[in-house]
Amino acid sequence: MSNVQLADNITIAMARLIKDGERVFHGVASPMPAVAIQLAKKLHAQTAVYLSIPGGVDAVPAAFSSYSSADPVLREGSISDFPLSDIFDLSARGGLDVAFLSGAQIDGYGRMNLSAIGTYDQPKVRLPGGAGSAALLPTAKRGILWKTNHDKRSLVEKLDIVTAAGNTEFVITPLGIFKKSKEDGRLRLYAIFPNSSLQEIQENTGFVVEKHEEFIEFPPVTKEELSILQSIDPNGTRFSEFK
Repeated sequence: MSNVQLADNITIAMARLIKDGERVFHGVASPMPAVAIQLAKKLHAQTAVYLSIPGGVDAVPAAFSSYSSADPVLREGSISDFPLSDIFDLSARGGLDVAFLSGAQIDGYGRMNLSAIGTYDQPKVRLPGGAGSAALLPTAKRGILWKTNHDKRSLVEKLDIVTAAGNTEFVITPLGIFKKSKEDGRLRLYAIFPNSSLQEIQENTGFVVEKHEEFIEFPPVTKEELSILQSIDPNGTRFSEFK
C-alpha cells in the first residue's frame, strides 16, 4: 500500500478517536494530528477545542507546515490566544483531554523513548528529547501515540530509556491500532487496517500481540471522510511524515 493511503488511514483513525467537546493538543512535527483535528471538527466533533504550540485556540489554518508545529500559519483563524505554558498548566490541572505524541520507541505499556537508543551516557543514537512529553503523557486524560513505521525496533518489549509514561490509550501505526487493556494495562490489538493482517502485525512487533477485549473491524474509510480530508489538506502535508 502506498504512503498516501497509509497517511490517510492513520489521519482518519486519529480523527475518529477525537470526541466532541474535548480539548485536544498535538506536539512538535505533527502534520497528521494537525490535519486529523480539523477533520474531526468538520465531521463529528464540532465543539472539540484545538490547542497548538503557536498558542492559538481553534485555529483553522489555510495550509499546514510539513516541518514545524510552531509555524505561525497554525494560528490562522484562532478565536483567542492560549500560550504553550498555559497548556502544560491546563494538563497538570486535569483539563487537557487528548495529547497526540510520538516516540522513537514505544513499549507494550504505551511508554515511549525520545531520549537515546542504547545507554544514555554512551548512546548509539542521541534522540531529540522529550519536548514536554514527560509532563503531558501522565497528566492528559488520554494520550494517543502514533508511528509511521511498524517494526520490532520501534515497538519494543523494553525501552532503552523511559522518556514518558502515563495515560496512553491508543497507539496507531501503518498496520493498525493498539489500545491499552483495562485488565493489565498492556497494549492489545484494537483494529487492523485493510492493508495488513494479524500475522503481519505479530511478526513485526517486539512485544506479544493479543487482541483487545474490545477488538473491532476497522470501519472502511468513507467518501465523505476522504473528500473533507482532501479539502482540509489539499497540499498533502500529512504525507510528509513518510518522507
